[in-house]
Amino acid sequence: MMDVTVASLLCVTVLYSCSTSATPAQHYSGIYKRLPRGYSDDRIIRSEMTATDQIIEANELRTAEVPEVTSFRDGDIAVTTGGRSKVCFARSCPWSKSVDGYVYIAYRLSPDYSSLDQRIIKAGMDEVETGTCVRFVPRTHQRDYLDIQPLSGCWSYLGHRGGRQTLSLQSPDCMWSGVASHELMHALGFVHEQSRVDRDKYVTIKWDNILKGHLKSFEIFKTNNLDTPYDYGSIMHFGMNAYSEDGDPTIVPKRNKTIKMGQRTILSALDRMKINKLYNCGCSCTTAL
Repeated sequence: MMDVTVASLLCVTVLYSCSTSATPAQHYSGIYKRLPRGYSDDRIIRSEMTATDQIIEANELRTAEVPEVTSFRDGDIAVTTGGRSKVCFARSCPWSKSVDGYVYIAYRLSPDYSSLDQRIIKAGMDEVETGTCVRFVPRTHQRDYLDIQPLSGCWSYLGHRGGRQTLSLQSPDCMWSGVASHELMHALGFVHEQSRVDRDKYVTIKWDNILKGHLKSFEIFKTNNLDTPYDYGSIMHFGMNAYSEDGDPTIVPKRNKTIKMGQRTILSALDRMKINKLYNCGCSCTTAL
């Protein structure tokens, strides 16, 4: 027992040693009004909503089409014609790493965002940076960059595409730091946790409870799991009532049905581990916390 405790403490120490300049993210939840849950007559407790709950809610109200996007996978992953999107589900399509060991991702924030919106988005960036070698930097001359705009809904492309890469965070519906972190994780190359190829070992999908028209949001993909354990607490995991037709659970853990799935504002330790593994950040953490 002592060895496990020591290993866990060492894991945390090593994990956060990569963060030299990032500070813990500040979260600004509860700032804007929340809209009624559009995909179910059931009303969940707002304090228990996960980032994916809010994304689903916002995207159910998405009305405007985006010319550059052919369709959306899992509700918030933008897909265009061609095979690149499919390739990135399996290979992540990571961004390039600098010679100094950091992964610098240039971004541009739309001038349409208020100062409060900008603070929330930057808090989401801080959360992704903490304990990893990823750094988001304002664009100056970079060819490849994230163009973050308040378009219709919360969504992102998967992985690095090259050139101007749109990421949508509509205001006010997507203005949670956890929502920003979630979409940035997609841009880094990460899919939803319950889309993992091995997910059926860990969760049961209640297909009969899923809102018609959203069954594809629960498909399995051939994914690169980076030799990491399944993470119920990932910020990339759907909540238990995601796309519920009648308020009943759509995802049920197999190991322990009381396990909470998803996150509201923060990345899990395994989320950070996956970033560090995909981008070879120099951090090693093999113990699940």
